[in-house]
Amino acid sequence: MATRSDVIRWVVPLAVGVVVWLGPHGDFDARAWGLLSVFAGTIAGLIAQPLPAGAVVLIGITAANLLGILSIRQTLSGFSNPTVWLIVAAFIFARGFVKTRLGERIAYMIIAAVGSSSLRLGYSLLLADLAMAPVTPSNTARSGGVLFPITGSIARAFESHPGPSARRLGAFLMTTLYQGDMVVSAMFLTSMAANPLVAEMALQASGVQVTWGMWALAASVPGLVSLAIVPYAIYRLAPPEIKDTSEARGHAREHLRGMGPMTRDEKGMAGVFMLVLSLWVTATWHGGSVTTVAYLGISALLVLGVLRWQDVVGESGAWNALMWFGGLVMLAGQLNEAGLLEAFANRAGGLVEGWPWPAALVALLLIYLYSHYAFASMTAHVTAFFPAFFALALAVGAPPLLAALSLGFFSNLNAAMTHYATGPAPIIFGAGYVSQGEWWRIGFLMSLLHCLVWLPLGFAWWKVIGLW
Repeated sequence: MATRSDVIRWVVPLAVGVVVWLGPHGDFDARAWGLLSVFAGTIAGLIAQPLPAGAVVLIGITAANLLGILSIRQTLSGFSNPTVWLIVAAFIFARGFVKTRLGERIAYMIIAAVGSSSLRLGYSLLLADLAMAPVTPSNTARSGGVLFPITGSIARAFESHPGPSARRLGAFLMTTLYQGDMVVSAMFLTSMAANPLVAEMALQASGVQVTWGMWALAASVPGLVSLAIVPYAIYRLAPPEIKDTSEARGHAREHLRGMGPMTRDEKGMAGVFMLVLSLWVTATWHGGSVTTVAYLGISALLVLGVLRWQDVVGESGAWNALMWFGGLVMLAGQLNEAGLLEAFANRAGGLVEGWPWPAALVALLLIYLYSHYAFASMTAHVTAFFPAFFALALAVGAPPLLAALSLGFFSNLNAAMTHYATGPAPIIFGAGYVSQGEWWRIGFLMSLLHCLVWLPLGFAWWKVIGLW
């Protein structure tokens, strides 16, 4: 039987769509305003979550077709988008990391090499996360699926459990894992599911091309500085009682011995991973599409037998992403074609009218960052707010590529603050090592740290590489 909460989850998106439709249409015709109503209702559905994201978007785009707002060809156009298929490919790559246990091996190898102290152990977790990030677009899969169980087993090996013994080691490791993952998610176009959505929306709204290499280059300096600072900052904010964790290295070596030598499949996965990564980095030289390169890698994994077709078909995360991502890309493109985003930018630009564009862009980034307190999904936040904030940034004169990338980075960093901000948050928080008050306190302080690093240092680095 449906609960009151279930009913509210259904009523909210319907009510939002109706309220938008009943509002003044201005200079727009019924089709354009109907499109806006469907889009608003879909975003409300992604936030309220009466159904999974893919199902919500499917219902939204179907409604747009049934209401005569979009033709069936327009409705399905987003599913042929190369960026949509890039994110599908990245999910399939992630399955290869999990199936072959290569990701697990990488994590234990790093811990065995550098995990002699609690602080170094924190850094080792982030290095493992960083190693998997370029081809793992699900931060939930990386930190929640691969690294979270490893982190928990290490904490328990030192008799650190949820409750009175949490501060022995577990609280520090869990907080470091989560906060570091938000930085790692910002560092590559393919390290978080909504990053390609940022790139596609920017392309549709301004024609600017956000490449894999440019994203990685722009994020490299502020990202690496953040990764260097975050574990130490948490070490000071939530200091572990145990400082010497030499036993963790033995724990990792024991697991590696249990895994035995690298299997044929692991070697194949590692080789294909390095090939794909090198071709992505050099895409501007050889001119190949990053999506083509991704499917070259998947084809190689299938030929080598590392992945089987059943693995591809069974990767539900990829096909869920195809549905919501393709639908949202289509809706965003239709909004832009209808002139709605341009109209919003022209009217809202008056809020920062007369400001120098760097000051206006910083103000927009800060508002964008802290508005994530209202969201439980980075994807929903990007979908709801990125087009408007990007349009505002262009309206005040910010360079399109700089605006797209900086908003893209902050689309990940904003999840540092709450225990519901993104997929890994409830997993890691749910382990019970960190109280809600402590999580929010550290999260807010981390948000300030990100602002101190990514704004002054980021803008200086982006000037050096020619983004403005």
